Formats: sequence, C-alpha cells, structure tokens
Amino acid sequence: MARVSVDEELLMNLLDFKLSHLKEEIDRILSKWNYTSSTEFLKHAKDGTLSEAEMDAIELINLNDERERLLGEKTSFIKV
Repeated sequence: MARVSVDEELLMNLLDFKLSHLKEEIDRILSKWNYTSSTEFLKHAKDGTLSEAEMDAIELINLNDERERLLGEKTSFIKV
C-alpha cells in the first residue's frame, strides 16, 4: 500500500467533514422514524415494534460502525 503525506490540519478537516456527514445520515434515519436514540430505534426495529424498518436499521448500524471507526482514527492521530 502506498503512503501519502497529508497536512495534519487537512486530515482533521476531512475527518470532521466525514463525521458530520455520517451524523447527518444517522439523524435523517432517526428523524424518518421519529426517534432521537439509535439504541431505541434499533431495539424497536429488532423486536418488530417497527415493521418495515429492517433496511434502515442495517444502514444505521453500518453508519454507526463507520462513525466509531473514524472517531478512533481521529483520536489516534491526535495522540501522535
């Protein structure tokens, strides 16, 4: 894999932009179903309280996973 040098400030701005976009997508899904909590939405999607929510639940899980991964990356860059 090739390595590329990137200005630290640019990298942080890119990470912040991506994290902001992920948050907007998460909020969009929660708003669609009138929820404010990912945990509550996922619980209701899983137990059948929300019918037809399976695809949004899968997308929400993926978005949350990506957000957590990027937050970890950002934290590791800040510590260095």
